[in-house]
Amino acid sequence: MAAHSRIARLAAALFAFAALTPAFAAKELLVVQIAPLSGPQGVTGRAIGAGARLYFDHVNAGGGVNGTPIRFVSRDDGQNPETTVRLVRESLEREAPVAFVGSVGTNNVEALVRDGALARSGTPLVGAVSGASSVTGKPSIFIVKAGYRAEIARLFQQLGQVGQKRVGLVYQKDALGDDVLAGADAEAGKWGIELVARAGYERNSTKVEGAVEAMLKANPASIFLGATTLAAVEFVRQYRERGGFATIYGLSIIDSQVLLDKLGPEVARGFAFSQVVPPESRSVLPLVREYARLKAQGKQADLGARSMEGFIAAKALVAALRKGASSGAEAGKAMAATRKLDLGGYSLDFSASDRTGSNYVDFAMLGRGGQVVQ
Repeated sequence: MAAHSRIARLAAALFAFAALTPAFAAKELLVVQIAPLSGPQGVTGRAIGAGARLYFDHVNAGGGVNGTPIRFVSRDDGQNPETTVRLVRESLEREAPVAFVGSVGTNNVEALVRDGALARSGTPLVGAVSGASSVTGKPSIFIVKAGYRAEIARLFQQLGQVGQKRVGLVYQKDALGDDVLAGADAEAGKWGIELVARAGYERNSTKVEGAVEAMLKANPASIFLGATTLAAVEFVRQYRERGGFATIYGLSIIDSQVLLDKLGPEVARGFAFSQVVPPESRSVLPLVREYARLKAQGKQADLGARSMEGFIAAKALVAALRKGASSGAEAGKAMAATRKLDLGGYSLDFSASDRTGSNYVDFAMLGRGGQVVQ
């Protein structure tokens, strides 16, 4: 009888423990990155993810978010929009993450908007790597940098003011390129700029030979690259090898450090690029000093020039989670309510649905020996 009673008590205890185990297992905040980790855009996906992980690791070392640790995982979509949608839907259904971070590509983010699973769940995608007007302000999409139109407006203003009026455009043949072309057309007339040539290349490739030929033939004073990193590397390489001497300006999505590493300081010299997040050289900003300190302490192999964007996205998400959000829907509401969030000299505000969370745009150039000149 006593033995039977002990067995009954043991069974009850085991049942209670089993019932509690899921609660214990769920005592974490899952954040998922669905992005290219391989292929031509893998360098961007890995760099963004490394920046986010750098900040999440720092938060976990300090006890997590309100005592709850963050678990961060990255999964490869090969920059295929259909794969992006599938992986996001699977994660929502099986894991119920509190947020997604750092998906890469305008076509990919547009596919998520069309699919609607993010919007239906209310789960936010923070730091979507696109500045296209087609995804700005869409439900559950939070872009932590200035948009492409803001970059183009500032660049064309600068070109017009210094008298470089003959401009060539190289663009990726997709939604990114469409936004670049529309922005260039809208701004060129304001500054007396003539778009003397336009040349596209296939998405998710580095086949830029036709674009190189078109620019050599048109002989513009400046060339604007609405391109991704490795395609930009190939364009600069081939254009310079064939004697092209125009000043080349790159969209912010081009990783200048990767371009410098692959081309070397002599070929890369003179490459100018817009910056939509503070560079590491701006150590006057507390955000940059924090990033530099954590980077020096950490061992993130994929940290690069694009990683600050992932770091900012992670920092913004954590600020929202600290308000008590513990589900995707709660995190989405907290992100949408973000107003004048100062991350250390870099602010985010999602009060306006017609623009991204930041309007910060600056320019820099690779100078002698690969030095970045502001």
